[in-house]
Formats: sequence, C-alpha cells, structure tokens
Amino acid sequence: MKILMLAFGTFFFKYRNQAFPLIILVLFVAVPPTTAILGSTALEQWKDFVALAMVLAGLVLRAMVIGYAYIKRGGLNKRVYAKDLVTEGMFGVCRNPLYVGNMLIYVGLFLFHGNPVVVIVGSLLFGFIYQCIVYAEEEFLANKFGEAYSAYCRDVPRWGLKLSAFSASTEGMAFNVRRVIAKDYSTMSSTLIALLATEFYRVAADSISDQELSYAIVLVGLLVAVLALTGLVSSLKKKGVFDKLTAVR
Repeated sequence: MKILMLAFGTFFFKYRNQAFPLIILVLFVAVPPTTAILGSTALEQWKDFVALAMVLAGLVLRAMVIGYAYIKRGGLNKRVYAKDLVTEGMFGVCRNPLYVGNMLIYVGLFLFHGNPVVVIVGSLLFGFIYQCIVYAEEEFLANKFGEAYSAYCRDVPRWGLKLSAFSASTEGMAFNVRRVIAKDYSTMSSTLIALLATEFYRVAADSISDQELSYAIVLVGLLVAVLALTGLVSSLKKKGVFDKLTAVR
C-alpha cells in the first residue's frame, strides 16, 4: 500500500496544479450546492460561517508560512526536491504547514458548497492525495538528510500544529508582507473566485427571482473586482514592485 501511495504522491506532486482545480470543478458541477440544511436556512448560514472560518484559517496559516520562512514547494522540474532542510518559521511548528493550510481551504470550500457527496468525497480524496504527496516528500528528505530529518520528525508533528514551538521557531525572524502578496495572491484570488462562483451557483441553480437579482448582481460585481485586482497584482509583480522584500517586525 505504501508503494502505491508513493506512486500516487509522485504523480500528484507533478500534476496537482492541473488536477486539483479539475477535481473541484467536476465535484461542484456534478451536484448543486445546498440552499438549506434539513430545511433550515439558519443552519445553512451557520454551516457557511464555519466553512468561511476554515477557509480564512487556511489562508492565514499559508500567509504565516510564507511570511516567515518560505520554501519552494514545486520541487525541481516538477519532482520532489529540497536543497536544504528548513526547520525554522512555521516549519518548526508543523512539518507540512502549507498542506495543512491547503486542506483547511479545500475542506472549507467543500463545506461551503454543502452537498454531502461533495463534502465527504472531496475531503477524503484531497486528504488521501496530500498524504500520498507527503509520503513521497518524506522519502526524499529521509534519504537526503538522514538523521537530521529523523530528529526533525521526532520533534515536529506531520499534520498537527505544535503552537508551543512558534515563539522559538520564529525568534529573530521578520514577517515579510510583500512576499506573502507576491507568492500567494493567486491562491487568495482562486479561493475567493471559488466562493463567489459557488454562491452564485447556489442563487442561480434554478432561476434568479426578483428578490435575488440584486444579490446576484453584487456577486458578479465582486467577482469582476477580484479578477481586476488579481490582474493588477500580477502586473505589479511583473514590474518588480514586490522584489524589494519588506519585513514587519
């Protein structure tokens, strides 16, 4: 089983940028989002609140990781690779903090959609894929860094957050706001687009009533604004605006 998971991990490490959006699109299109839980709009609103809180927590965690000690997760030539063993910043709190952040975002998106099939299948599938990717990365790191990596694994949890280590692991480090924007604006943008598109899908699943028309227009306006802001940030990044890495202490 471990060998099969390693093969899956290697595959999805290489093609995750293409596979993950496709999987989400298929799940979301296959079944419409919920509009009420057990006939209760109040429960639906609480569910959405929890979902949005999870998404926000995931984005914040990713920002903390990138702001303190960012490492390139794309590997080398789309293969698992690491030049150094990074153990400071949020990597002193969790061995896979970016993946934990991603899972919070994905599960939050699935929960926001609300259909039980999407929530269960999506969460389990992405959890399995990330575990496979982690196995592939761990095998590479263990082979390259040996006992140093073994000691790191003994001290830092794979998925949990050892918050008691945060102060020591970030001591003397500065939080880099510009790097967060430059490196993670696309994740923030795609997450907002997914939320807005899902909400619009919910409103327009059958037909848009006169009462829902204004809300639908607001959603479209927000979607256009997110796309425009994303384009602006991308343009500024190409012009080198974020090259000067500004830190906040």
